[in-house]
Amino acid sequence: MNELLNKLSSYNVFNYLLPGIVFAVLAGQFIGYPIVQRDILTGAFLYYFVGLVISRFGSLIIEPLLKALSFIKFAEYKDFVAVSQKDSKLEVLSEVNNTYRTLASLFSLLLLLKLYLKLEGKFPFLKGWDATILAALLLVMFLFSYRKQTAYITKRIKVNG
Repeated sequence: MNELLNKLSSYNVFNYLLPGIVFAVLAGQFIGYPIVQRDILTGAFLYYFVGLVISRFGSLIIEPLLKALSFIKFAEYKDFVAVSQKDSKLEVLSEVNNTYRTLASLFSLLLLLKLYLKLEGKFPFLKGWDATILAALLLVMFLFSYRKQTAYITKRIKVNG
């Protein structure tokens, strides 16, 4: 287990594992949706995955929404790449920035989960479809994440090529 933890970067800890753990605890305490695991190894993988989902939601939904609302504005990607080669602190600042986005995503998803549970109470036909709805949403989200990551790689190649 220690070897596995040593391989995790600070990015993985602060943007995947920590949000996954916090979500699991808060979902159980405030919404009554228990996710916390007794087995540490199973819990670590589950919390990491939950954190990954939270992070992807932030990247695909929260970030574009905040851009559209002019709440945030990004620098041009080519400028980011050029400056990051000169200023090593920019990578750390970007990581912290992503952590804040992931935490905003975490609380947004908690609210959405609470809303879904309220809707499920009002619309009984939703009961029993939780796993199917979740699987469909995760499929769509990871397909869009794959597309976004591919575009990111392509853009980086063009900037550095």
